[in-house]
Amino acid sequence: MAGRVLVNGEAATAVSVFDRGLSYGDGLFETIRFAHGAAPLWSRHMDRLRDGCRRLRLPTPDIAALQGEAMAMAAGMDHAVVRITLTRGLGERGYAPPASPVMTRIVAGFKAPLMGGDAYVAGVRVRWCDTALALQPLLAGLKHLNRLEQVLARAEWSDPAVAEGLMRDVDGRVISGTMTNLFAVLDGQLVTPALDRCGVAGVARAEVLVAMPEVRVRELRPEDLARADEVFLSSSVRGILPVQAVGDTVYGPGPVTRALQQHWRGLGFPMEQA
Repeated sequence: MAGRVLVNGEAATAVSVFDRGLSYGDGLFETIRFAHGAAPLWSRHMDRLRDGCRRLRLPTPDIAALQGEAMAMAAGMDHAVVRITLTRGLGERGYAPPASPVMTRIVAGFKAPLMGGDAYVAGVRVRWCDTALALQPLLAGLKHLNRLEQVLARAEWSDPAVAEGLMRDVDGRVISGTMTNLFAVLDGQLVTPALDRCGVAGVARAEVLVAMPEVRVRELRPEDLARADEVFLSSSVRGILPVQAVGDTVYGPGPVTRALQQHWRGLGFPMEQA
């Protein structure tokens, strides 16, 4: 995949084979959308990154340096995605973390996918994944480097007409998409799954929770989703995506989804034409 990459501030495309991010998935990442040189959700990404570093006992990164490198990677692209990866850096063999870690910092920029077209008007088709998310409250909400559950879930289908897969935890609760968070309108109430036991607390999800403080965070089961009036996905890269169908259950984009799409445009993410 072609892109621009900085490793610890220098142009590079490789890290040490002894990096703990490679050996153990010991680190965090953020995937940030830029539009015309600005990242409207930057502060939310940095809030989550700081919290993740605190929870994983990683050194707090230099946010100003990260911002400068991210902007450099997005420069010249009207719509860009910048991925910031932080690892605990080099370490001796074994799980024990180094007493004074020197983090590896990778900042990479890529052309962003379109935020517009039929998917945003009519909605997308999604399916249920068989791969279940394990329960681990210590890591719940974090965007840590171990994404094997999502990798296995995404490998379950190859149909290009299916845009996303929905994941449940091992107890059958609906959690999220493989790369998105999930919202549904049930009995006139906007709800989203609780993420206190597993799942990633997305930055776009956080924005929705602030924009619509009446959202109820609760347990959600597949049978709840089957009777929803609206279902949509949130993503910091793709914005607000209406769900047209989950398997054989069909929905239509409704007023809540449309209002949040308008909110996204107001943040500075214009709808693009293919």
